[in-house]
Amino acid sequence: MISIVMPAHNEEGYLEPAVRAVVGGLRGRGHPFEVIIAENGSTDRTGEEMSLLASTYPEVSMLRLPEANYGAALRAGFLAATGDIVVNFDVDFVDLAFVAEAIRHIDAEDAAMVVGSKRAPGSVDRRGAVRRAVTAVFSLILRYGFSLRVSDTHGMKAMRRERVEPFVRASRLGQDVFDTEVVLRLERAGLPVVEIPVTVEELRPARTPIWLRIPRSLFRLFQLRIQLWREKPDSAGGAQRTID
Repeated sequence: MISIVMPAHNEEGYLEPAVRAVVGGLRGRGHPFEVIIAENGSTDRTGEEMSLLASTYPEVSMLRLPEANYGAALRAGFLAATGDIVVNFDVDFVDLAFVAEAIRHIDAEDAAMVVGSKRAPGSVDRRGAVRRAVTAVFSLILRYGFSLRVSDTHGMKAMRRERVEPFVRASRLGQDVFDTEVVLRLERAGLPVVEIPVTVEELRPARTPIWLRIPRSLFRLFQLRIQLWREKPDSAGGAQRTID
């Protein structure tokens, strides 16, 4: 059973074709699946579009969060999932080939999580120069400030629900750093997190201006650094050790 979680904030016109592509693609593979749309604080017709999709496709269910909060939407979607494997897609970043490749790595390497990295060797990042530069700086902060092993924490991820759920519940920060916190907690606990390269293109402008996201993300990273310092190494589920 595969659960696809898709946060949606002001995705009118983009949500319907993305969900239709996911449902059509996964139906053709013959595996049971569900698609959970976590709408959060939309001010356009995203909610109506989501309701229509849920009434059209029996595999689609919906969550409504009152405030725009990407991390809270991801968290709520994960905790509502029932599949053995949970995959998160952004509405503008859907790649069904990633699902099959990620599951292969989960099975072969006993990975708790597979990250689709925009910075791994072999990846192709066709976004604008500013967004690429921000991702590079963010990755450097995580590598040298948090000893992060993987090269990216945002974007597509596939997770073995049973192993990752305790770390999702332990996460305390939302917005742009929720998935970063979960990845860091997994690594601190010694659970294997692997990455595979992906190809990224801009299909629409970012929902939050980059000049607003940068200070917000830096502040939350500071909060996360303090929080992790205060915790015992094994408080997220296991002793900290390095994963190769």
